[in-house]
Amino acid sequence: MRVIDLLAGLGGFSLGAELADCKVVYAANHWPIAVQTHAENHPGAMHVCQDVQQADWTLLPDFEALLASPACQGHTPARGKERPHHDATRSTAWAVVSALECRMPEWGLIENVPEFTKWKLFPAWCAAVTALGYAISPHLVDAADFGVPQHRWRVFIALTKSKHPIELKVPKREMVPASSIIDFDSGRWSQIDRPGRSAATLARIKAGRSSFGDRFIAPYYGNGSGLTGRCLSRPIGTITTRDRWAIVDGDRMRMLSVPEARRAMGFPDSYRLPENKKDAMHMLGNAVCPPVARDLILALKEAA
Repeated sequence: MRVIDLLAGLGGFSLGAELADCKVVYAANHWPIAVQTHAENHPGAMHVCQDVQQADWTLLPDFEALLASPACQGHTPARGKERPHHDATRSTAWAVVSALECRMPEWGLIENVPEFTKWKLFPAWCAAVTALGYAISPHLVDAADFGVPQHRWRVFIALTKSKHPIELKVPKREMVPASSIIDFDSGRWSQIDRPGRSAATLARIKAGRSSFGDRFIAPYYGNGSGLTGRCLSRPIGTITTRDRWAIVDGDRMRMLSVPEARRAMGFPDSYRLPENKKDAMHMLGNAVCPPVARDLILALKEAA
C-alpha cells in the first residue's frame, strides 16, 4: 500500500508505515532540515519542501492512504498562552481536507495532541471531512502502551470510507522502563552541588533521592512529574522539543542525550538525526513514535 506523509517532520509516521508494510511515496514539510533528514532515512519517497497549504495535490504520485501530523503548537498547553502565529499553525489541518478532496484516498490517519479535538474549528474540520464521505474515529493513546519507553498521550484520528466510525483494535504491549534507554557510562556529567545550580533543582533532586534513591530522572525545566521526578522502572515522561529531562546518578547529573531521546521515542539507533543537538531534540519532540504508528496502521489496514 502506498502512503503519503504530510508535515512529515523527522519521519516517525513514515517509519511506522514502513514497519506496517506500506510504501511511503511522498513526504512534505516546510523546514529544510527536516526534509533533508527525512530524505536521508526514507530515500525512496518524493520529497517536497513547502507550505503544504500551497501544495498542488494533482502532482503527487499515486497513493492509497494519507498520514498527517498538523502543527500542534496552537493546541498544546506546553506552549503557554495564545500567540499571534498559532492561528497559522492550526490552519495546517485544512491541508488534510484539501488533499482528501483532491485525491480521495482509501483512508487517512491524523496525529496531534489531545487538545486538537478542543480546537474551536474542530467541529467545522470534522464536518468538512464528513462531507467528503469519510467516517471519523478519534483514538486517544499513550505511547507507553505500545512498548515505547515514554508516556506520551496523543490523539490519532482514523478517517475511513465506512458507513460508521471504526474502532481500531491494537495489542497492549508491556511497558518498557526508562532504565532501558539510559547509558550511565556516556554523556557529559556535572556535579550536582556546584555554584549556580538553582534552588528549585536542588530541592527536586533532594526529594527525588528520598523517593527513588541515587538514580532517577527529573524535569530540569518546568513542573512535570511534580517536585520529585520519577523512578527509572517506569517510562520517561513526554519528550518535548526542548531539552528537558535530566538524569541523576549519585552526586552527578546530566541532560538526556540525543541517542537516549531517540530510543525514548521508539526510533532505532540507526535512524539518522541532525548533528546539531537543538535541531535533533526539536525534531524528536515533534515526532510520531514509530511503534505507535505501526500498530495503528496495521489495525487500520485490517479494518478499513
